[in-house]
Amino acid sequence: MIQTKNACISLCKHKISFFGTCAILLQVLFYVVPTTSVEAQTPSDALMMPSKNICVLFAYDMGSFDRYWEGEKLRSNETIATVDRNTVLPMAAIGIFDNLNFYVGLPFINTDSSEPNGGKFTGARGFQDLGLAVKYRAIKETVLNGELTAFATAGFSTPFTNYLSDYKPYSIGAGAPEFSLRAISQYQWNNGLYVRGSIAHLWRGYTEAERDYYYADGSYYTAWMDVPNAWTYDAVVGKWLFNYSLKLEFNYTGLASTSGDDIRAYNAAQPTNRTKFDRIGFSAQYYFKSLKGLGIVAYHNRIIDGQNMPKLSNTGVGVTYQFNPFKKSIQVEENED
Repeated sequence: MIQTKNACISLCKHKISFFGTCAILLQVLFYVVPTTSVEAQTPSDALMMPSKNICVLFAYDMGSFDRYWEGEKLRSNETIATVDRNTVLPMAAIGIFDNLNFYVGLPFINTDSSEPNGGKFTGARGFQDLGLAVKYRAIKETVLNGELTAFATAGFSTPFTNYLSDYKPYSIGAGAPEFSLRAISQYQWNNGLYVRGSIAHLWRGYTEAERDYYYADGSYYTAWMDVPNAWTYDAVVGKWLFNYSLKLEFNYTGLASTSGDDIRAYNAAQPTNRTKFDRIGFSAQYYFKSLKGLGIVAYHNRIIDGQNMPKLSNTGVGVTYQFNPFKKSIQVEENED
């Protein structure tokens, strides 16, 4: 019987941190937090969980904003004051095969206005959307002084609870099902430096509001609102340090809806709005070699430009643990042989 290699040794051999495969889960969180109109997407990292390995993540994210774009006009609103958006995210990544991974996550979100100068409305809280994704590594080739990889991911998310989507900016989600396809490519040099890019299209469905009329560039006598589809794109520059135990990344993320309307002057946002943003961020991920399987991550993101979007900044921390639940049974079978 073929012996299963230790996951840490195998990953280091291919110049990928053992913890780094867990940290891929945080990519989902980065999409969940920025805005209620960008729900849980497929992972956009270029790392893979080894076959028969499972990684669990527990992360906490703190975001806030006191200004938002009404159309393309940046404005403040004392009625909502500073809005806080806190997210707890449990997730898991499962290595079905070395080239095929499965992901599942369910964020719990709490929104409210800060005190003592809080807003005039009550916030919202609850489980948001159940997110599922599969990722396939299609290319892994040595090119010149490094390695070129390419991936395809497919994701689906749907509301887990009957939360109110038409309650912006406090709503915890868009309240609509979403299907996404993403293409990812990365080139990593032998010294640990890498660049990565990805592009994805998001197909959104309808969400039901608690009213039977709304205006969105015209009158609609229905409770069902069409959430616009969107394109997202990412650009990343990163570096592995300390024998692939520390990863540092600078990232840019953009999103643009393909349809929708603008927030009307002095009106609340709604799920039909056309959204657009440019966001920059930094993340640091560290794997403890002395504590096998354990890792931590910290990051900060900031939206620098947008349309019908909150000017949100968010900071988060997470703990990951990777393990092979089949390792003991495999070792027993090997000893019997």
